[in-house]
Amino acid sequence: MPSLNRIAMAKSSRGMIRQLGPKQLHVAEISGKWGQMFDFASYQQFRFPQYDICEGPIRDDNGGVLKFDLVLANQVWEHLDRPYAATKNVRKMLRRGGYFWLAVPFYIPFHAAPNDCSRWSARGLKNLLMECGFEEDAIRAQQWGNRNAALRNLEDIWPPEYDEASDPLDNDPEMPVCAWAIAQKT
Repeated sequence: MPSLNRIAMAKSSRGMIRQLGPKQLHVAEISGKWGQMFDFASYQQFRFPQYDICEGPIRDDNGGVLKFDLVLANQVWEHLDRPYAATKNVRKMLRRGGYFWLAVPFYIPFHAAPNDCSRWSARGLKNLLMECGFEEDAIRAQQWGNRNAALRNLEDIWPPEYDEASDPLDNDPEMPVCAWAIAQKT
């Protein structure tokens, strides 16, 4: 069963990525394996914390910065000690017209893996991306949450699995559980 916290985020985000035409995209993922569901032209994984994007952009064997059409970061930015530096490093890795997609939690329990440092709403993500060089009109940010999901996040077993019979998915903008954004380098 999928995590209740990620149902709306995953559906919306899949739509965002599909609109980009995945078969033409050369992609790097800095998180786990979320991007494996797409049929990208190329797909490389650089897992945190083994690879720390805060330290610099991903480089080739000759020291040049690798360039991508899309960089994915699913549920990892909250663990970074320096998310602003990391976001600037991602921007350096994007080709002109390339995209950065990230998803983060907002109202969920502390979960150090190895650290737990930050939380963002949709507006907070937009601010982060703008401060790191993305143009405001080239950013789409969304959030989802509801009080039932927030309460379920306080249960002993976390993350809560989605139960279609008892978990409503209607959005309550006053109780965000997760946020996600896609930004284009212009």
